[in-house]
Amino acid sequence: MPTQTEWESRAANLLKSELKRKGVTYAQLADMIGDKEVNIRNKLSRGKFSAAFLIQCLNTVGATVLHLD
Repeated sequence: MPTQTEWESRAANLLKSELKRKGVTYAQLADMIGDKEVNIRNKLSRGKFSAAFLIQCLNTVGATVLHLD
């Protein structure tokens, strides 16, 4: 069973991959959701963010399907 840290890393990598796939930078995402780029960077580097933040980001960049495998 994965540890909490491993789950956090997986969530961050999932979001990073989707941003890359959509061609959205951290700065662009920050502008889209009304946050600061440094906050986005910190959340993704630590992997510490809520499910609500994950869904907000995915929705904002137009992700309609998420593959967990």
